[in-house]
Amino acid sequence: MTTPEVITLNGKKRETGRKAADALRDAMRVPAVLYGPEVDENVHFSIDELEFEKILADSKRQIIELEIDGETYRTLLKTTEFHPLTDRPVHVDFYVLADDHKVTISVPIHLEGTPVGVTEGGGRIFQPMHILRIRVTPDLIPGVYTVDISDLKIGDSLHVSDLELEGIIPLDDLARTIVTIRPPKSEELLTSSLITEEPGEEELEEGEEPLEGEEAEGEGEEAEGEGEEEDTEEGGEQ
Repeated sequence: MTTPEVITLNGKKRETGRKAADALRDAMRVPAVLYGPEVDENVHFSIDELEFEKILADSKRQIIELEIDGETYRTLLKTTEFHPLTDRPVHVDFYVLADDHKVTISVPIHLEGTPVGVTEGGGRIFQPMHILRIRVTPDLIPGVYTVDISDLKIGDSLHVSDLELEGIIPLDDLARTIVTIRPPKSEELLTSSLITEEPGEEELEEGEEPLEGEEAEGEGEEAEGEGEEEDTEEGGEQ
């Protein structure tokens, strides 16, 4: 886990209204607003579009210090609205941090290293989880979770519970898999193609009785079918 980078961004107070906002966008400035639990009144301002896009280009969680008319606000980027055609940012919300107030944020998960299962066994890296949602006080906000996967062998996995979470409340299940090392594709296909077939009734030798398990399986399927009809009728009444 790494701490977030602190970025300084200059803002200028602005007038509200659609015409004023359109004029700012024509001048390559993005209309913005900041608010927070200890902010008495929302502050409407604008920021340089190119400087803001540099912030958007970095996937890591960042603390943004906004300097507006001599005031400095320690903020998080809350939401960004983009133009549907040009994909330019057209409006931004910033949340002003307060020491005693926890925030709910998403933190990226980056993998580091090459697993033993890949270099020695030809395995494949599978990462089903790229973002961790957490609730945390401002002083413990992580910039990114960097996970070292160098020692993982084929079949090994890492889960949310393996991350450094002291003082942090994870909002995702601790049992969720972050990364696992799968076997080579050829082995995976071979395993899935191995199908065990039970002998049918026509294959039984003369005088041989069917297994009890086969009889029980057939009865279970019939009972299951009856249950499905009952569920359908109940659904129809509702």
